[in-house]
Amino acid sequence: MKKIFTFLILSTLLIGCKDNSKNSESDETVAVDSTSTEVPVPTKLAIANGMEKFNELNELDFTFNVSVNGEVRSQRDWKWSPKTNKVTLSEKGETISYTKGESLDSTAMAADQKFINDTYWLLFPYQLMWSTYEFYPVQTATAPISNKEMQQLIIKYIGSGGYTPGDTYKLYFGDDFMIKEWTYVSSDGRELTTTWEDYETFKGVPIAKMHKSADSTFQLYFTNIKAE
Repeated sequence: MKKIFTFLILSTLLIGCKDNSKNSESDETVAVDSTSTEVPVPTKLAIANGMEKFNELNELDFTFNVSVNGEVRSQRDWKWSPKTNKVTLSEKGETISYTKGESLDSTAMAADQKFINDTYWLLFPYQLMWSTYEFYPVQTATAPISNKEMQQLIIKYIGSGGYTPGDTYKLYFGDDFMIKEWTYVSSDGRELTTTWEDYETFKGVPIAKMHKSADSTFQLYFTNIKAE
């Protein structure tokens, strides 16, 4: 038997999402036996990153920022009510609100693509419980930026559907199951490697406020974070 895992668009640089609800098997990937009492590593990552506390939140507000060579390229303000699925985006003097799960027009769909991108960066460990993917056995590996030995988990989104299917994530984390670095590989082979750093906890939810490249020319960071 399999354990079912349920889940940006490259609006700035990233990322794929899935809405399917099955986990596939292959010779290289792990199929999780639902009768096993051992907690899978993806679940441990989600729990360590405060998913239980997130489920108690009524609202999470944040500003998504991207800077390249010191120039701000993207800045978006979000208000998100997880329990009602209501999302509000404020960007470039315009505001749009919509409810996830409802039929979306083209404007709301474009906003939702940005939302998926931005929340992947904000709370990727939760996608390990919300998404459909296959994952490879955890192994010890050298993290690409720090060159430190860490645990590595490779997540691959499969099949069709979502905004950009076929993406892969290489997660590097320590014994505390907190991500320290990752490499994103798009379905067409483009790569982006950044840190996960400057963690701060909001209502029990730890958030890495800074993600930057090895030379710091690319920085993706969160400000104005508020959890209720």
